[in-house]
Amino acid sequence: MRTKSSFSLLLLVVLSFGCFVLNGQETVSGELKKWHKITLTVDGPNTSELNDYNPFLHYRMDVTFRHDSAIYVVPGYYAADGNAGNTSADKGNKWRVHFSPGHTGEWTWEVSFRNGTNVAVSDNPSSGEIVSGVDGLHGQFSIAPSDKTGKDLRAKGRLLFHGRQYPVFAETGEYFIKSGTDAPENLLSYVDFDGTFHDDGQKDNLVKTWAPHLSDWKAGDPTWKDGKGKALIGAINYLASEGLNAFSFLTNNIAGDDKNVFPYVSYHNYERIDVSKMDQWEIVFSHGERLGMFLHFKMAEVENQGLLDGGDLGPQRKLYYRELMARFGHHLALNWNVGEENGLWMKKHTTPWQNTTQRLAMARYFYENDPYRHHVVIHNGQQFYDLLGPESRYTGLSYQTSKPDFRQVYPSIKRWLELSKQQNVKWAIAIDEPGDAQHSLVPDADDDGVHDNARQNALWGAIMAGGWGSEWYFGYKHAHSDLSCEDFRSRDKFWDQVRYHLEFMEKADLPLADMKPGNNLSSSENDWILAKKGDAYLILLKMGEKPDNQLTVPVGKYAVKLFNPRTGKYAGSTNELTPKDGKIKLPVPSSEVEKDWIVLVKKG
Repeated sequence: MRTKSSFSLLLLVVLSFGCFVLNGQETVSGELKKWHKITLTVDGPNTSELNDYNPFLHYRMDVTFRHDSAIYVVPGYYAADGNAGNTSADKGNKWRVHFSPGHTGEWTWEVSFRNGTNVAVSDNPSSGEIVSGVDGLHGQFSIAPSDKTGKDLRAKGRLLFHGRQYPVFAETGEYFIKSGTDAPENLLSYVDFDGTFHDDGQKDNLVKTWAPHLSDWKAGDPTWKDGKGKALIGAINYLASEGLNAFSFLTNNIAGDDKNVFPYVSYHNYERIDVSKMDQWEIVFSHGERLGMFLHFKMAEVENQGLLDGGDLGPQRKLYYRELMARFGHHLALNWNVGEENGLWMKKHTTPWQNTTQRLAMARYFYENDPYRHHVVIHNGQQFYDLLGPESRYTGLSYQTSKPDFRQVYPSIKRWLELSKQQNVKWAIAIDEPGDAQHSLVPDADDDGVHDNARQNALWGAIMAGGWGSEWYFGYKHAHSDLSCEDFRSRDKFWDQVRYHLEFMEKADLPLADMKPGNNLSSSENDWILAKKGDAYLILLKMGEKPDNQLTVPVGKYAVKLFNPRTGKYAGSTNELTPKDGKIKLPVPSSEVEKDWIVLVKKG
């Protein structure tokens, strides 16, 4: 038995060098700190991606982590030689699990390692036979507080959704308002990733280089295989530098529009995972997490919703979900989107539609198997009525509209939030494809960089309706579209307006969880209002000449500020007002009266 003093010495070495080996067979690596990725690697069966005895289906590694009453059962995965992202190895004896602890202090871990036909996707934890020499391995480590600061999500903790309209970070308690890119959906169709997709005859012309963002890579940023990956890492750097805090990507578009993104070794084999490509994806996702980015995993699109098991929750679909959870579920801010444009709603398809039973089963699988209970959403098009019942495990919606002026955003979010509350399911809703398929967020060059409708009706409209954020789709009738974009600077002027919005929301310190739409509180029928009556009011004075607006408020003193969402600056000084006849007069801008303005009213 290791003594306390010797363990403390070992821990000092670990914190200094980030890795230690136990019994010559297990390695714990990573910074042993709260919210950081801790990786346990064990020596297991020596096999390969294409071994006749499938290492992805016929072996199952799970690791149970315990701290006091906290217990996490985390799925593991086959890691080839343990460095496949750099070596492109497809064989080896390394098996791995990633864990992001939410508590400081002592943690214990114990490995369950079993083999048997399809044991990886069995619902019975006792299925198969134990693999001697690996099953039962155990140990402990000590977790120190996080030392990260700023945007790095390891300073903020895991993003918590369940039962919340607005997610909060576990460490800081602060709300997270999302605004990022929904396009291009084929972000991971990238020439520097390993795999067969480059030249398999499936839309190879859509494979990206991300060359316009090569100059955004910085010394010290990650790469793989002696310098690959710089351009895509640079693209994520650029988004973060503009203040955006999310990006979105398909993880399987076999039979879809692009056809180049999938976790498998080939386009037609859905039971063999490309280990090195997954390691390279993880490098990109980890970099995004350090830059404060929310990761939107879109796991299917309308054309391939029935690709795996005909849409059922069968062995192929369970394997797909398990591998994503095992390799990427440790990240702190993400959602699992089970289907972009899902269900029976349009003629465009190449695989079967998913029905209500199948739609419910997907969410339930993540609820039962994701140790962190991340946000689980589904996308339009079939309406969501069948997912509102008590058997549903969805925690929200990823919403899409169809009008080029974005006018559907506000009423759609408001409506589905009201319906969800009536059914007591408490969804969090984001607008992740505002606008329409043809146009949506057009390049700056096509709108003189103004983007009035996008800013008012979607960026601010989503918040005013009670949504927790937005992502931006690039219409296919324009350059730099949802499939062709390789240069995020094509919307550079709009990203400034996104940054102003996010900075305003952060500094306004609003009691969002207690605020509700209250448009009737204004004397103008044109205003959108989000309010906690008697405390805080967020008012959007929409485009058009401003009338002599008055706001109905209880007795008290109120600070009133006028904010320009196009410049990110307040106009004039703060007014201290006392209601007269239960009303206060809202400020009228001295210029650009026809444009949209934000009014912040707070008591005190």
